[in-house]
Amino acid sequence: MDISENLAMLRQQIENASLASGRNPDDVTLIGVSKTIDSARINQSLAYGLKDFGENRVQELLDKYDQVENVRWHMIGQLQRNKVKYIVNKVSMIHSLDRLSLAREINRQADKINRVVPVLVQVNPANEESKSGLPYDEVIPFIETIYNLKNIKVMGLMLIAPMVEDNETIRPYFTMMKQLFDGIKQDNYPHIEMKHLSMGMSNDFETAIEEGSTMVRIGTAIFGKR
Repeated sequence: MDISENLAMLRQQIENASLASGRNPDDVTLIGVSKTIDSARINQSLAYGLKDFGENRVQELLDKYDQVENVRWHMIGQLQRNKVKYIVNKVSMIHSLDRLSLAREINRQADKINRVVPVLVQVNPANEESKSGLPYDEVIPFIETIYNLKNIKVMGLMLIAPMVEDNETIRPYFTMMKQLFDGIKQDNYPHIEMKHLSMGMSNDFETAIEEGSTMVRIGTAIFGKR
């Protein structure tokens, strides 16, 4: 697959979906999901203007870190507490914060290097057993528990929507996430900046953008099937 052509098509689709919903396309960040993608292809996509890359596994991110320069790495997969220390100084954002013990460990490791780590709270509104994330009604109590941790900064929410053939059946989940995002933003919690709503992947990103996503995580549509 031609990465340059794929990126050009994706950017056009992002622009179309944004404009159709009255939004500025520049407000949507494209994150290339580089799981299992080698450094050469990542560097190729970097040459075509892609700056943000998401990894699901800590070891894979570490393997690529020194081989790819001038990028923003995002940790988008489930993160174990004992792996936090390896990436806390390497990622621009952790998308998958879903429990208090992990928040405390990120805070502890970040304090050691005098860094405030941007994080997103992962939400699982469909309560899928196969996916991580907090139930919808536990998100606000969770945020109220962690906002005083000084070395992490909650910057928004992340969703992995259910896989379906008809995206209209999952639109309500995107709508719920935007409503939750806006509600938390209006509450003005200390040390929280609700800026990012990370939702939408190769199969549903246009619907997600229409409902307010500011970050889409795209792998297959850029790099092809694994």
